Amino acid sequence: MSDPMRPRASLRTAVVWEVLKDGLDRRVKATGRDALDVLDTGGGTGNFAVPVARLGHRVTVVDPSPNALFALERRAAEAGVAERVRGVQGDVHGLFDVVERGGYDAVLCHGVLEYLDDPTEGLRNAVDALRPCGTLSLLAAGLGGAVLARALAGHFTEARKALTDPAGRWGEGDPAGRRFTADQLTELARAAGVEVGSVHGVRVFADLVPGVLVDTEPGAQEALLKLEAAVAELPAFHSVATQLHVLGEKRQPDVG
Repeated sequence: MSDPMRPRASLRTAVVWEVLKDGLDRRVKATGRDALDVLDTGGGTGNFAVPVARLGHRVTVVDPSPNALFALERRAAEAGVAERVRGVQGDVHGLFDVVERGGYDAVLCHGVLEYLDDPTEGLRNAVDALRPCGTLSLLAAGLGGAVLARALAGHFTEARKALTDPAGRWGEGDPAGRRFTADQLTELARAAGVEVGSVHGVRVFADLVPGVLVDTEPGAQEALLKLEAAVAELPAFHSVATQLHVLGEKRQPDVG
């Protein structure tokens, strides 16, 4: 798991990064091209976009925040990949006002669906940006992780509220607009035209373990990284993950 290309805050991103990198490698082999065209919707300051560019790919980041795009530009320049990273102001609902439909080998849709009034339309746009058989990396907030976190913090009423709320929110102060179960997220992906390849639970333990244990115990961070990787694909742990990650490919249109 020790990869210098892995984004920072690795406890939160390691599982997604490893799966995404493997998916990009498979796309490189399938296309026969060393450099892919990658779209990062809601990519913000480039937590994934810059490491993807460091792999040699061309990355377009669409984000509504000009401040985030300014930080992205600076971050890409510091990483030496400014020529491979382009920031565009916009959002997934108006995606084709700013980028080409069907123009990308891979699309990242990370932390976007939670905040959309219509996640079905937003995800369909993300998939429509893909070339045939292109790779979709979809990351969204998990319902079970929020319920577990509120309960462990002693907020039992909020935990029950999240469990029963249609959007999976625990109250007015909840920063997330909605949360998903693994079944809900995979169904959204399939309805948008994606052949789901794998589903991973992300941050199953990382958000529950006191930071002081990870920071002070020798070898704790690496051990926790390995534990997260070990449980990521096990369905039993998807129900308590803070986030859920789906990797898939755009389905070929039916012929005849």
